[in-house]
Amino acid sequence: MRIWAKLFLDNRMLRDTVVEDSGQDTRTHKVFRALEEICRQFDLGQPIWLDKNIAEFKRQAKTRFYQDSFIESVEFDYLEFHVLEED
Repeated sequence: MRIWAKLFLDNRMLRDTVVEDSGQDTRTHKVFRALEEICRQFDLGQPIWLDKNIAEFKRQAKTRFYQDSFIESVEFDYLEFHVLEED
């Protein structure tokens, strides 16, 4: 599985990364591990999966985490989280 994460501010991409996980875990475990790694790389706290994020991710394999998903204040508009390739 490959997941692409991007930070946006004023419709401009500030930073991006791709995380790969070729393990034998479930899709859910891979997604959570990838988000954890992305947050570590971007020096962010873990966002909260709100109902809208879960529904969007199930439907499109992509979601955006806005300020309301983070406990601390963030200096970007949103974190986009997108599955590029699945096993």
